[in-house]
Amino acid sequence: MPPEDPFEHRVFREIEEWIEPGDVVVVNDSRVLPARLLGRKSTGAAVEVLLLRRSGDADDVWEALVRPGSKVKPGAVVQIGADLEIDVLDIVPGGGRRVRVRSATSVEEALEAHGHMPLPPYIDRPDEVGDRERYQTVYADRHGSVAAPTAGLHFTPELLAGVERRGATIARVTLHVGIGTFRPVEVDDPADHRMHSEWYEVSPDAARTIEHARNEGGRV
Repeated sequence: MPPEDPFEHRVFREIEEWIEPGDVVVVNDSRVLPARLLGRKSTGAAVEVLLLRRSGDADDVWEALVRPGSKVKPGAVVQIGADLEIDVLDIVPGGGRRVRVRSATSVEEALEAHGHMPLPPYIDRPDEVGDRERYQTVYADRHGSVAAPTAGLHFTPELLAGVERRGATIARVTLHVGIGTFRPVEVDDPADHRMHSEWYEVSPDAARTIEHARNEGGRV
């Protein structure tokens, strides 16, 4: 049981001491896409394209951020690799772009071949090959995020096993982290800050597990 004093300085690896039988620990199994693409226009100018999410039903049409935005207008073509091009279709609200990914393979395969991990600004270095696994939670499974759900980076397989040994259940949900996680709050009143929408899914199994814990007095 937790100590009577509610305030203590502890380290994360001790979290299982706060877990009780019947509790449910909910984790976000979203996986970060290597969605940052570096290429050039026909003029030779360097362009960065960050794919955010599919736009509509077409697999090859995406919402994206481009840099430098003022130089990448609708109609531009960005060459990423010999087998990968980005066609800029139009400008979307907020200054992003709607783009078409032209590749000989699926978009996911193209990103695996040419993409870079979109590391957050506070990691002040180019991405490395090892970041494709380091910048993921240990339970990441479903591709779709442009940033890791960073609170979960502290978990290890051993910690998760310890949580289950304490009699708790681990439930998985999916929430694909969007570009809003990088956007600073630039207004005085946080209520005026425009939030970016994100895609999520709670499976029937996860919902039943959470509901059962609540009904039985367990914590979520």
